[in-house]
Amino acid sequence: MIRRDLLPLACRSILGLILVGPVPGVLRAGAPPPIDAAVDDSIPIPPAASHHEGREIAQTMHFTGAPWLVRESRQREEDCRLLLEALDLRPGQTICDLGCGNGFYTLELARRVGPRGLVYAVDIQPEMLRMLADVAGREGLPNIRPVLGTAIDPRLPPRSIDLCLCVDVYHEFSHPEAMLGRIRESLAGEGRLVLVEFRGEDPAVPIKPLHKMTKAQIRRELLPAGFEVAGEFDRLPWQHVVFLRVARVPPPPGEALKNR
Repeated sequence: MIRRDLLPLACRSILGLILVGPVPGVLRAGAPPPIDAAVDDSIPIPPAASHHEGREIAQTMHFTGAPWLVRESRQREEDCRLLLEALDLRPGQTICDLGCGNGFYTLELARRVGPRGLVYAVDIQPEMLRMLADVAGREGLPNIRPVLGTAIDPRLPPRSIDLCLCVDVYHEFSHPEAMLGRIRESLAGEGRLVLVEFRGEDPAVPIKPLHKMTKAQIRRELLPAGFEVAGEFDRLPWQHVVFLRVARVPPPPGEALKNR
């Protein structure tokens, strides 16, 4: 039995939609935000590689696994509230929840940036976005923009994102170099990319190795892609949090090799 009283508000809302359905008198009425699905099909997506920089690329989590994202134990296992505090969000910011799934973090991000802020909720599965959009409408959060991305493009406006959050998703990018290039172009002047990944160095973290990353691997992949580490947060139970920004100065030749 899942105890709803133990779940954060965003988690309860989505779980109710997935497992039970809308509850009259509990969820506020409101139209779901429209999903931007205007993908340009004329742009070819090259074949995906199986590995990147020595790391096997994991398969994207299917939308039928969405209930796992709002599982009862997630707050206890990952301390999601602590992660949100570590992001140091400000009202009025423009945020991207990249690989948003059914919106576990998107709803709280929207609340924290407030009505003057904006959250782009990007996923490559329209089914996930429909779940998110329905809940966002019922929760009265018009500052969420669901966007159907592609494997090579999150379809974000250039130089506009203050923070791009990727929670347990970067390791599933089938075309990481292309995606990192687009993310880099989307960041505002002081914009940050935040990677949250299960700790690959820690065998006690009960996640399959394919879905973990080490800090060394993150640096190995992100530094050559034009980023630099702006900070780290090491207080989550299972996950790394690495803050990155566009590199001020390109790394000298061979610098990336030092992180291998």
